[in-house]
Amino acid sequence: MTPRRKTEAYVYHLMRAITYFIVFVIAYIILDILYNGATVLRWEFLVGYPRKSGAEGGILPAILGTFCLVLGSITVALPLGMASAIYLSEYARQGRWTRMLRLAIVTLAGVPSIVFGLFGLGLFVLFMGFGASILAGSLTLACMILPTIIVAGEEALRAVPQTLREGSLALGATQWQTIRKNVLPYALPGMLTGSILGIGRAAGETAPILLTAAAFYLPKLPRSIFDQVMALPYHLYILATQHPDATKVRPMQYGTAFVLLLLVLGMSLGAILLRSRFRKKYKW
Repeated sequence: MTPRRKTEAYVYHLMRAITYFIVFVIAYIILDILYNGATVLRWEFLVGYPRKSGAEGGILPAILGTFCLVLGSITVALPLGMASAIYLSEYARQGRWTRMLRLAIVTLAGVPSIVFGLFGLGLFVLFMGFGASILAGSLTLACMILPTIIVAGEEALRAVPQTLREGSLALGATQWQTIRKNVLPYALPGMLTGSILGIGRAAGETAPILLTAAAFYLPKLPRSIFDQVMALPYHLYILATQHPDATKVRPMQYGTAFVLLLLVLGMSLGAILLRSRFRKKYKW
């Protein structure tokens, strides 16, 4: 075997070992949460209200609070992200300004979540007067996941063959009719990928909702979008770091993490099924 072939074989096996190691670590974490969380998962735990500062009882307010925050953020971010992606891909002139705009969007996607939390605190909670509420938390999470949705949407639009646009325009259709009838149906599966990534990030973030929406202990359900709520990530953070007896509340920690995984999986599965439906309907 030549030295070049040996180097190629070493690199191949190294990359393979790194991949298996990463998969093993992730699988171990998930299986540990599933194994220990399943013992706590009872009906009373899912529909009950917390007691003793969240150390006992159920997590219903945290489940509904997380669902409201994720649903609110996706409702705001998905239309704005798709509209921005359409503009950048189909309407904007490809020049220096557009390149700078794309660079800014990619940079925003990598900004730490605590920065978005401080931004939401200053703009939505204090300046706009929403207070710590579902509305302020949803808008903050929407700002955080918006760059991811824009990038995924623009890549999906670019993947649609240019011949579909040219054929539609040649038959006399307007640009918007071409986008709506010939481009969007084929790009929607890829654009929904951004929403799936956004759902996972919005549901699991603690820092943004810590400053804009989440309450430490609130054993009641919200009545409006201007109410403060409990949330699963923040509830898990409090149990893991702030409780004086972490060993005593360890089952609650695993149970909360298990429910959070199920919630994210359920929302993502719905988006995946919707994406698969579009893929089967529109093929090119």
